[in-house]
Amino acid sequence: MVVSTAAFKASLSGASPAPALAPPLAALWWAAKGDWDKAHKIVQDETTREAAWVHAYLHRVEGDLGNAGYWYRQAGQPVAKDSLETEWERIASALIEDGKA
Repeated sequence: MVVSTAAFKASLSGASPAPALAPPLAALWWAAKGDWDKAHKIVQDETTREAAWVHAYLHRVEGDLGNAGYWYRQAGQPVAKDSLETEWERIASALIEDGKA
């Protein structure tokens, strides 16, 4: 289990995410590694608000803002207006702090 955002970021130097990561955080890990398809496959069938938030982020990365808007609503989150990097950090920190790692 990841204990801090710093440890999660440090894990990006590895070949795969820690096996104990919850799907939303594993998807963020793959997104940070540039594997959008793998990240999307992880969250697309998940039903949690956390997965919906990551799903929204992924569609924002893709440039599909209409689809992203739908997923932000499912997540109960406002549509992000900041940089993708800042949003990634915010989601990762929130998931880790909430024990969703």
